[in-house]
Amino acid sequence: MAKRYRPVPRDQAFLLPPDMREWLPAHHPVWLVIRVVEQHLDTRAVHATRHVGGAGAAGYDPDMLTALLVWAYASRVTSSRRIEALCRTDVAFKVICAGQVPDHVTIARFRAGLGTAAAALFDQVLMLCARLGMGQLGLVALDGMKIAASASKSANRGREKLRELAEQIAAEHAATDAAEDALFGAGVRGDEVPAELADPRTRDERIAAALAELEAEQRAAEAAEQARQAKAAAYRTGPGGTPGKPPAEVRVAAALARVERATAEQQARVDGRQVRQAASLAAGKGRLRGTVPALPERSGKVARARATLAKAQEAAAAAAGAPPPGPGRVRNITDPHSRLMPVRGGGFIQGYNTQNLASSDGLIIATRLTADPADTPWFEPMLAGGLAAADLITAARPARDDDTSTGIGLILADAGYLSEDNLLLKGPDRLIATGKRRDLEKQAAGEDDSRWHSPVITAMARRLATPEAISAYRQRGHIAETPHGNIKHNLGFRQFSVRGKPRVTAEWLLTCTVHNLFKAISSGTLTTAALATLPAQPGQPA
Repeated sequence: MAKRYRPVPRDQAFLLPPDMREWLPAHHPVWLVIRVVEQHLDTRAVHATRHVGGAGAAGYDPDMLTALLVWAYASRVTSSRRIEALCRTDVAFKVICAGQVPDHVTIARFRAGLGTAAAALFDQVLMLCARLGMGQLGLVALDGMKIAASASKSANRGREKLRELAEQIAAEHAATDAAEDALFGAGVRGDEVPAELADPRTRDERIAAALAELEAEQRAAEAAEQARQAKAAAYRTGPGGTPGKPPAEVRVAAALARVERATAEQQARVDGRQVRQAASLAAGKGRLRGTVPALPERSGKVARARATLAKAQEAAAAAAGAPPPGPGRVRNITDPHSRLMPVRGGGFIQGYNTQNLASSDGLIIATRLTADPADTPWFEPMLAGGLAAADLITAARPARDDDTSTGIGLILADAGYLSEDNLLLKGPDRLIATGKRRDLEKQAAGEDDSRWHSPVITAMARRLATPEAISAYRQRGHIAETPHGNIKHNLGFRQFSVRGKPRVTAEWLLTCTVHNLFKAISSGTLTTAALATLPAQPGQPA
């Protein structure tokens, strides 16, 4: 039982210690963030985005704003207005800003202006983690993750609707010009052009850009269709040794012939058996022994041939321009660079597709933001990015006698990256799934893998059925998806705060930088004692 209540002296002049270093304990991670940014990162690229020397009040230190953004994103705060409010009320934010309160406009402009400096920060933090011994390259995993854009699905428009909007805006501008000419006189300069109309980010500019993209896509699709038809005609009329993959309609004809041939052969077996059975009964020898041939509709060989035909017909329909499942070609007039992305469980989100290559100790060593819903085309660029990151990590990592690794050993990827080209690319060894993980386990139990008609993919399917490959591939989910879970659930990052691919890319790189930095902190690798063993980064601006 308490003796009495403690007093609440709200009229006391000062409650916090006069020394700001005493406001938080020495082991608080905010001190690590400040020290890393100010002493162990080369922030010249960030300083290059700011300008000093002009008239007006002094600007905020870019190092301070960088540390502020890093801490805010680590604290699940991405709103510039919310960051400004926390600079007034939260002790950790006040320590970073040294009691200053940058307004939300300054914070938003600084974030929007990071540009390529965000890539420099990502590389710097990755090298810092490598100097501390992180970045295990023996086993890495590649995976994609969809992130929502700062735009609504309802803001998507097709080509015809965009054309209508563009014509409507052009008519409104013409009417405005005519009214102002009548008011001011033709050729007289006044306020006839509102300031927002000169801004390339306005709605009419976005509509025009989106319409131009859709029309360019339509022209490219028409050219591709003409090339496809020409290739098909050349393949049909050319010599038997025509190189290259046969056109879709040629593959359909071949698959149809294969179905008819398999059906005829199986029916011949059934008829032959019946003839021999009748002859045996007539000779008094009784019924024939042995396996009775299955009817064509129950034959496994015929079923496989029909499955091949169905796939060939689907490919031919897609090549002929049949509309794919989904909303079709549209553009978003809020963020024209974003796209409708299919998500697990069905449906679409308006967003971007991020490609991430993760090390076995949880670092994102290479990343790229794309507007492509498919993962397959990005295996090669991510492979190149991973090799470049491996060179950075190897150069920064301290030399050890027991460390013989010189680069990426094995890359794991799910079936979204499966293609012959990706399997044949030069580079590190790789395991690319040919199906879901449970399918791989069935193959190990002896399930037939003859459904693949590519010898390269068949070889990968057989390799994935070996115990060694299964053991390695089982680690893919943990390596690749753990960073995604941390970013979405722990950091709470599920939607971008900026628009336009350049700014969205910078924000994504900042998010991955925060993930890597706090992965080192949470694992106990990045500590005050560990930083004391590293030299300060040269090149810090005065």
